Amino acid sequence: MGSAQTLIIEWVARGLPLSVVLTADTGTEREETYAYLPIFQKWMDDHGIEHHVVHYVPKRFKHWPPYFTLLENCLTNATLPSISFGRHSCSFKWKIQPQDQWVAQWQPAQRAWARGQRVVKLIGYDSSPADTRRYAHREGHVSPLYDYRYPLREWGWDRERCASRIRAEGLPIPIKSACWVCAAQKPHELMTLPRWCLRLIVLLEARAAPRLRNVEGLWRSSTKSRPGSMTLFIRANALLDPAEIDAIIAGAPVDLVDFQLVAADIPIERRPQMREWIERFNEGVDRLAA
Repeated sequence: MGSAQTLIIEWVARGLPLSVVLTADTGTEREETYAYLPIFQKWMDDHGIEHHVVHYVPKRFKHWPPYFTLLENCLTNATLPSISFGRHSCSFKWKIQPQDQWVAQWQPAQRAWARGQRVVKLIGYDSSPADTRRYAHREGHVSPLYDYRYPLREWGWDRERCASRIRAEGLPIPIKSACWVCAAQKPHELMTLPRWCLRLIVLLEARAAPRLRNVEGLWRSSTKSRPGSMTLFIRANALLDPAEIDAIIAGAPVDLVDFQLVAADIPIERRPQMREWIERFNEGVDRLAA
């Protein structure tokens, strides 16, 4: 946890050149991740490091309400994140592509490419087993524009060493960065999500259910420790009231489709965005909490 922050902290401490730091935001990170972001941004500001948050921005919406997050994308298309189908295109679309698009407009990169050079991209995979598997997936990836380096792996640093380095810097240790609708999420992680996230997970699976064939839900398929559907896990562990779950499944997808049909008849410049419907959906949590 905190591998990317550790890489930046140690790289700067060693006096190595660092031009810019990019953070890709899918719009569906955990609340703790968003709370940590300004803490580390201040650290970078204090050390004179240029940094930017980048997002995937769709350009064509056809007859759909505009969407700007991974969750909104899935709700619009009545599907699940690609990792639930055994693919990893959501990482490319929502993380890699926005960073590459930003760099493509960055003058230092343009000048380097004009000279026939490549931009060095530092990636924060450490030497832990989990990141070793992620590294193995990318190993051998070749780009005409980038040279990829994995400094934490070059230094032999694992998660424990990363955490120790962050503590030594006087910073809190961040949780693992991950979307709360990701199939890689562990059951104990799901159990710590706020109710509004749990409600949206139920909605997401209900919205996609009519189109699923060999996939049970966000977790794809059942194991000995959990079902393939996060909704079933939420129900079995009483994380939401059963009546609330039933109401979301029965009513919310229908209301969402009605919203999309109305939006289709509105010119794009005045068309309501998907986040407006989600905000209205989340008002149900506020009413129950009042």
